[in-house]
Amino acid sequence: MGLEIDYIYGQTPITEEEKEGLMIQTISNRKELDEFEQLNIETAVEWSLKQKFTAERILTTKFILDVHKRMFNKTWKWAGKIRTSNKNLGIDKFQINQEMKVVCDDCKYWIENNTYSDEEIAIRFKHRIVSVHPFPNGNGRHSRLCADILISHVFNKDVFSWGRFNLVKPGDSRKKYLEAIYVADNGDIRSLLEFART
Repeated sequence: MGLEIDYIYGQTPITEEEKEGLMIQTISNRKELDEFEQLNIETAVEWSLKQKFTAERILTTKFILDVHKRMFNKTWKWAGKIRTSNKNLGIDKFQINQEMKVVCDDCKYWIENNTYSDEEIAIRFKHRIVSVHPFPNGNGRHSRLCADILISHVFNKDVFSWGRFNLVKPGDSRKKYLEAIYVADNGDIRSLLEFART
């Protein structure tokens, strides 16, 4: 029996080949997958809270890949690896490595030049990562954790609340989150910044 996933609005479908990277073959549906991924993610969050990271370490492609690997390494064989297929979101797979360096370099510049507030820098960093969509799955959850790491380790502020609800499941919070992402895609980061602190 293979993994059958019913996608909800805003989720990126994974290919059959990517599904074959599932570490636990007994997982057969979205609910089981979400539960298992969440356990994996919780260990990554715990790891991030026990560390002390500098901006120099965080703002590298290697660190961004490492965070994804820690979040999904017990779930997916391709955890922490750049996607090899194009998706309904994000840039072309061949441009990801180059664009991730640009994202990191831009964020370094924002910090060094106080271009935006601390919180806006972290949210812009998150938005740029999710816009690139570097991984087959988990881009939203991953980019939120990256923003939390940046805001807490570099700026010594509390992590974001992200609407205080599960953004993986359908509902009002997920709808508001996606609307804020789409507004940010058009250049206005304010809704996403506000949502992150609600």
